[in-house]
Amino acid sequence: MPTKPTTRRVAFVFPIYNEEANIDLLHKTVDEVTAPLAERYDFSFLYVDDGSRDGSLAKLTELAERDQRVTVIELSRNFGHQMAVTAGLDLVDADAVIIMDSDLQDPPRVALELLEKWEEGYDVVYAQRRSRQDSAFKKLTAGAFYWSLRKMAAVDIPKNTGDFRLIDRKVVDELRKYRERDRFLRGLVSYIGFKQTAVLFDRDKRHAGVTGYPLRKMLRFAADGILGFSTTPLRMITRMGYLISLLSFLGVLYVVGVKLFAPETAVPGWAFITIAMFFLGGIQIIMLGVLGSYIGRTYSQVQNRPLYGVASVRTRPGDPVAVPENADAGRGTR
Repeated sequence: MPTKPTTRRVAFVFPIYNEEANIDLLHKTVDEVTAPLAERYDFSFLYVDDGSRDGSLAKLTELAERDQRVTVIELSRNFGHQMAVTAGLDLVDADAVIIMDSDLQDPPRVALELLEKWEEGYDVVYAQRRSRQDSAFKKLTAGAFYWSLRKMAAVDIPKNTGDFRLIDRKVVDELRKYRERDRFLRGLVSYIGFKQTAVLFDRDKRHAGVTGYPLRKMLRFAADGILGFSTTPLRMITRMGYLISLLSFLGVLYVVGVKLFAPETAVPGWAFITIAMFFLGGIQIIMLGVLGSYIGRTYSQVQNRPLYGVASVRTRPGDPVAVPENADAGRGTR
């Protein structure tokens, strides 16, 4: 007698930071999208509260009490978007994981296309933006970032992609081995490899709230992507040194030529010397800054501190919670 095939488990991971106005609609929309596939997949929803300062945690707690498929991970403080996603990946237990932001800019309906590609045998299916309803400044900076990343990074990180993607269990298991602090998850997933493909989609506007990535955080995130996957800035320092040395040598030839062949045209060059000194001083400071960035990352890494702390794991009352051993310290359950 043939045995009934085992239902495959699919978990959604949502990082949450001050998303009180989005949570109810987000869960309702994802629930409606996945409902037609409930017989094929066993869906679960893991919300990681990254130290929200509004009523997000209270709403998530109510949600966990209403829906037994919901698990809420409360981090001990705000650790940042990438750490929140990392905590979700460390604690999730499923055959495939779909990472999705909670502002509804990532349309939940696209998850169905990700699942289709997964069924075709792909281990990583990333959602690639065909269009985005963002400001001109946001589009310009994003374009510049991906252009720089493709030129500098040692791995091929697809352009116009975020963390919205499906990753198979074996990719999650492999990703858990990578514990660097300055995390750039989309780069790590590309670095790990496996069979990957894209699904194109049109990104929507944020439903409510404000972005968790103002300009300052965007610049730091861009630095994590470039410094974490490229030594090009270090090589650029050497090239800049060669260039300045060449310009200095040409300047010496020019001065000697003027002194020998046209001494009457020689003018004391105090202004030129001053400008040159400031120019070289600025270049040196920039070089020290680049070196300092790499040294700072090394210092943070060798401290070997936990990536995040877990204050509590919330599910429907009475349900047992298993916390994997690889989850970072500070965890609790209630």
